[in-house]
Amino acid sequence: MSYWLMKSEPDAYSWQQLVKDKRTGWSGVRNYTAANNLKAMKKGDQAFFYHSNIGLEIVGIMEVAREAYPDASDKTGRFVMVDVKPLKALKNPVSLKTVKADKVLKKMALAKFSRLSVSPVTAQEWKRVLHLAV
Repeated sequence: MSYWLMKSEPDAYSWQQLVKDKRTGWSGVRNYTAANNLKAMKKGDQAFFYHSNIGLEIVGIMEVAREAYPDASDKTGRFVMVDVKPLKALKNPVSLKTVKADKVLKKMALAKFSRLSVSPVTAQEWKRVLHLAV
């Protein structure tokens, strides 16, 4: 299994909305690096849900429910989307400030590539975030 982090502005689509919806298509990604990360996802992979712009924190864990398929909102036909479903909320959200200050996490893509909306997470980073969320 691989691990990921996916960002959404909570005023556009929040963790609470995903929980209510039970499943959603993660669409609208137009950065090629982020799109390649979507293409690399496999069904059953897990991803952190990160609230960007407002909150700036990892708030939940999702599972990839459907692998990459064409993003209907992309008129060029170049980009893809995946389906995700919520697994659980983090008991204590992990802030960007905490990530940047932590010696294990400071090299995490979230801290190094702030504009990247879909990024890989190493197993070590995944475990550390879960530890901090307790």
